[in-house]
Amino acid sequence: MFTLPLSDDNPTRQLPVVTWTVIAGCIAVFLWQTSLGIRAGNAIVYSLGLIPAVLFGSAQLPPDLRLVPAPVSIVTSMFLHGGWMHLLGNMLYLWIFGNNVEDSMGRGRFVVFYLLCGTAAALVQSFTAPGSEVPMIGASGAIGGVLGAYLVLHPRANVRMLFVILFFIRVISVPAAVVLGLWFVMQFISGATTPTSGGDGGVAFWAHVGGFVAGAVLVPFFKKRDVRLFEGPHSRAFQVSSATAPRRRGSVPPSGRRW
Repeated sequence: MFTLPLSDDNPTRQLPVVTWTVIAGCIAVFLWQTSLGIRAGNAIVYSLGLIPAVLFGSAQLPPDLRLVPAPVSIVTSMFLHGGWMHLLGNMLYLWIFGNNVEDSMGRGRFVVFYLLCGTAAALVQSFTAPGSEVPMIGASGAIGGVLGAYLVLHPRANVRMLFVILFFIRVISVPAAVVLGLWFVMQFISGATTPTSGGDGGVAFWAHVGGFVAGAVLVPFFKKRDVRLFEGPHSRAFQVSSATAPRRRGSVPPSGRRW
């Protein structure tokens, strides 16, 4: 079975400028990465990715790789990705869920919220393997925060999910509480069952968990006063349509750890 989120049914009141800017920035940085070639591209991952051992001072990068201070790499790592699938997966989730979270806070607060969630995600993953010398890269820790916030704001909003089971292809409207709740549970289980020695690359599941929890906790303090938590649905749940049916308007690499 193959599933993919396509859109949600939540309207927005303003253009999601920050969300679009982050997406454009991540794409631009990835294109720059790929233009460098394999050797220089890998060097950039070490220079701008987050390395727990370097962050905590138990290791140092060679002088030619020290482009930014270790704490700054928490931010720069959020804009690096390890492959097209890593990038496109992250940007798809940000595209679907970021606009409503940005709308609930306003642009300035959303920038701070996004960076705080990404920082929390990076620190949670780093503390699970503080001696790791494998760089962590990717936006999905911060995007995990967006998902956590969305769940608190719009648990009954419906997400149009593409389901492909052999020749059965349908789009089903699934409540966000189900989609995002299952996503969180999968990340938690994967984190709990994956070794955290830090010796190899892979998916930084604890970054996803940390970002999600941070987003859920922070959103009440960042949302606008007139925005309600736990908003009701805008359409009926579990409606089924063909993959080509018109939709309503509305609104996660081989190098290092991916988050």
